[in-house]
Amino acid sequence: MKFSENWLRSHVPVHASRDELAATLTAIGLEVEEVTVLGASLAGVVVARIVECAKHPEADRLQVCKVDAGQGELLQIVCGAPNARPGLVAPLATVGTTVGEIVIKAAKLRGVDSNGMLCSAKELGIDADASGLLELPGDAPIGAPIAEYLSLPDASIEIKLTPNRADCFGVRGIAFDVAAACGSEVVAFDATPMPALIDSTLAVELDAGAKVPRFVGRVIEGLDATVATPVWMAERLRRSGVRPISLLVDVTQYVMLELGQPMHAFDRDTLAGPVVVRPAREGEEIKLLDGRTVSLSDDFLVVADSSAGGNGGRAVALGGIMGGYDTRVTDATRNVFLEAAHWIPAAIIGRGRKLGLHTDAGHRFERGVDPELPRQAVEVATRLLVELAGGSPGPVIEAVLPEHLPKPATIALRRARIARLLGIEIADADVERILRALGMRSTANDAGWDVLPPSRRFDIAIEEDLIEELARIHGYERIPTTLPGGATRIAAPTETQLEASSVRRHLVARDYLETVNYAFVDAALLERWGATERAVPLANPLSAELGVMRTRLLPGLVSALQRNVARQAGRVRLFELGNVFESRESGIGNRESEGSIAPVETLRIAAAIHGDAGPEQWCEKARKADFHDLKGDLDSLAAASGAVLEYRPSQAPFGHPGRSADVFRDGHRIGWIGQLHPRLQRALDLDGEVVGFELDMAPLTLRALPRAAELSRFPSVRRDLAFVVADEVPWQAIADTVRASVGPLLRDLVLFDRYIGAGVESGQKSLAMGLILQDNSRTLTDRDVEGVVSGVVAAIERDHGARIRG
Repeated sequence: MKFSENWLRSHVPVHASRDELAATLTAIGLEVEEVTVLGASLAGVVVARIVECAKHPEADRLQVCKVDAGQGELLQIVCGAPNARPGLVAPLATVGTTVGEIVIKAAKLRGVDSNGMLCSAKELGIDADASGLLELPGDAPIGAPIAEYLSLPDASIEIKLTPNRADCFGVRGIAFDVAAACGSEVVAFDATPMPALIDSTLAVELDAGAKVPRFVGRVIEGLDATVATPVWMAERLRRSGVRPISLLVDVTQYVMLELGQPMHAFDRDTLAGPVVVRPAREGEEIKLLDGRTVSLSDDFLVVADSSAGGNGGRAVALGGIMGGYDTRVTDATRNVFLEAAHWIPAAIIGRGRKLGLHTDAGHRFERGVDPELPRQAVEVATRLLVELAGGSPGPVIEAVLPEHLPKPATIALRRARIARLLGIEIADADVERILRALGMRSTANDAGWDVLPPSRRFDIAIEEDLIEELARIHGYERIPTTLPGGATRIAAPTETQLEASSVRRHLVARDYLETVNYAFVDAALLERWGATERAVPLANPLSAELGVMRTRLLPGLVSALQRNVARQAGRVRLFELGNVFESRESGIGNRESEGSIAPVETLRIAAAIHGDAGPEQWCEKARKADFHDLKGDLDSLAAASGAVLEYRPSQAPFGHPGRSADVFRDGHRIGWIGQLHPRLQRALDLDGEVVGFELDMAPLTLRALPRAAELSRFPSVRRDLAFVVADEVPWQAIADTVRASVGPLLRDLVLFDRYIGAGVESGQKSLAMGLILQDNSRTLTDRDVEGVVSGVVAAIERDHGARIRG
């Protein structure tokens, strides 16, 4: 944001010098990037008019001019500017004046006397234009000091604004901060409504819902668009980095810079009512003010009229970004339609970049504009136009959707909270002065104040925001630097949950490497995995490849594995511990409630392996890692928390049929393990088998509270049994049957052999298990053991159709 120092001081009278003002702005968070001093030494430079021009007798590019400088007699000046001509009013540096580093003296140029120098804007140090003499209005007072006429000296100040301070994109917004910091008051602003002198109106309809909740317009007829922009306005614009164009355009730019509300002026005679604010149609085209014709998508907003048939048939402006070429104002314009609207940031963010545009209006609307400003801006612009260009205003037209406008909310501010956060106490009188200077309304109570921020400060929502305002205005340098007091409350870790650090150490000990991947992934990657359901899209992603929050860890983890394999890593074992995110209501493509409902976060653990099962060595033959290798690692991890996992066939679309399983604990599904589907591996361009698992951390690491127990003093007994059972019966089901049958006497159950071959029928398998039995109170007798074994045999035969192998 660039602005004129004198313009700012006209809104807030302060006695600080220029350097002090710049330092104050930086101290309160409005960082000053550059201060350009304008017209610092112009004593002796006056307004003059060229009366006559004649060609120099000895130089083709020079002219001999007779100049009226208000001194009674004409001065002879030799001038080489291409725009020097009779009647031109321009600055004249008289003899004895210092311009820059040049002292003006009476001299002969190619044999002709010259008594002064006609000056360009660059020579005076007020602009970079050196193409010719600085042309002044024809009614400028001849002989008047140029500094007085152009309100010099001045300075162009450029500040760097943080995204939350959109209210400072107007000079008046900056004035409130300066007033609060310097102990001054902002000058009252004249926004008295202009009475309607005619009945001309233009109906306005809002068809964009919450994206445009307010639109204000006004017709003004009988303007003289050829009137020159007054010098005071043109100079303020120029010193704020805006080149003056014409009065009608300059007034809208001036109001935007002063109040922070972008607005636009249409040629009323080119519009056919009603005016409709609506979403653009897919493929709709509009010719913009810069002469480019652009094609729009349905996420743009447009202002449209009815000249192409039907309401809103023709787009005449690109909402919140730029006006249209066909309805622009020109010197021939006599009737205008002024508009100022409130476009919410979400409806404007990123739209200009799609078209390669960066406009002052778009820059402001992307960060947010005061929703109460549009009517005030129209009134101020109306007054300026009527005073400068004549004309008769019609009534103000306002279309509003009150239910979609921000509702002001009172914030409780407590003295005790201020002291706790800042470490100092601020006097009540100072708190109230700062709040009042910032435009906030406060009501005192026993604990502090109830504060209502102004509508322009939509960045203030909670008590801490108010305390931040007090800190920056009161002065960070007045807050003492102290070390923390050490009063932090430390939460003791629970013994009922295995710590994440223990999980990491366990997997690292089993030869895994930890990865940390982005929580944002490519939507196309999730689609390959069939994991787009309930995915959360980002409104403003870093890139197209990072446009969606991940719903699983495995896609990113396998991508990291793929990159390692592509770089000739023969054996890769990776794991990741991180959050996944799922929408409560909708997935990719539904943005209606975007940002209104926070996604659900779930902490998960995932691992993936590829290549050899073990490192290369001389004493064991190399083999490829498979499902059972990874399952062994997972069972080992589960044992750290005492979890007993169950594995059941999985129907996951990304898993290999028959080589993947859903993982259960205590009857609840907690994750997946298995080999990737060959089709997915081909899509990911992976050679060889990739096996992985992904589980929710909380149920996996849940453990019973450790309790000490006495070891049995009595010997254990082992009985080995072998059963022939159908091949499709899983060991897990048989193990569950054995545990349920034996009860507390079972100390351990071991599967030590699985046999298929001679002596076993086709479609059958032999499973050999060891039952280890022990009692804490006595030695088990043969009768006890035989009773247990008989019960186990009967249960397995009954539940699984098995038989004892002979």
